[in-house]
Amino acid sequence: MSYRNPAPTVDIIIELVDRPHRPIVLIERHNPPLGWAIPGGFVDYGESVEVAARREALEETGLQVELIEQFQVYSDPSRDPRQHTLSIVFLATATGTPQAGDDAKGIGIFESWRVPGHLCFDHDKILRDYWRYRHYGIRPRLS
Repeated sequence: MSYRNPAPTVDIIIELVDRPHRPIVLIERHNPPLGWAIPGGFVDYGESVEVAARREALEETGLQVELIEQFQVYSDPSRDPRQHTLSIVFLATATGTPQAGDDAKGIGIFESWRVPGHLCFDHDKILRDYWRYRHYGIRPRLS
């Protein structure tokens, strides 16, 4: 008997605390699906999600991040067009200038009012939940 399970991923919302308004870092993806996204990726076998989050942040942005908290888990089977994934989303802080790396074609620093209109995966929803939490202290509700 073979089992099919969702693949675990991490996404890291990185606030740059050394800049006014604590903007966040987004990457422009080099591989499909193309577009802007929260930095993140797959958890490797034998790796904790916290280690994966720090690794993915460093690989994609060049930033050493401090994980602040685990924000939420997003697991809609249609969230990733490539396969069923679930994402453990972390909030993190960093200082410095991000540099695009790994599978990032580009990188951007965005305040809440400048975030691109359409993001990859379900990152629009994740960021709506995040901004609501950051500005009003209201956590996302479980569906």
